[in-house]
Amino acid sequence: MMKLTTVAAMAAVIAVTGCQSSGGKNKAAFAAAESVSVANPYLWRASLDTMAALPVTSADPVGGLIIYDWKSFETAPDERIKATVYILDSRLRADGVKVSLYRQVNSEGAWTDAAVDPETAQQLENKILERARLLKASEIG
Repeated sequence: MMKLTTVAAMAAVIAVTGCQSSGGKNKAAFAAAESVSVANPYLWRASLDTMAALPVTSADPVGGLIIYDWKSFETAPDERIKATVYILDSRLRADGVKVSLYRQVNSEGAWTDAAVDPETAQQLENKILERARLLKASEIG
């Protein structure tokens, strides 16, 4: 996984270097190279660890996006949740991760959208950040 992010970062650097040497003629390529970011590896791993109870539908380590599928738990079989994690920065920062949660309840055999307490997403973001800091500290120490 780390190799993929390194390759993407190097490709972005090469693209930017090539754009600069072309005299600014290829602005679209330059803009595309600038938009390539690499998600912070600690936030990435911490997101996967923290949200391990949910099945992953799609994961993009370069774009920093993890989409989880719906899951019901035995304690609340008529309720299910889904999440999306956005890693917004290549640095380990408090505002570098955002969690969006979705909830549905089963009413007469049909799943309908239900409200999610915004505090829950904030708590998950804090757990991810805490885990990321621990991962970084264990690597350093």
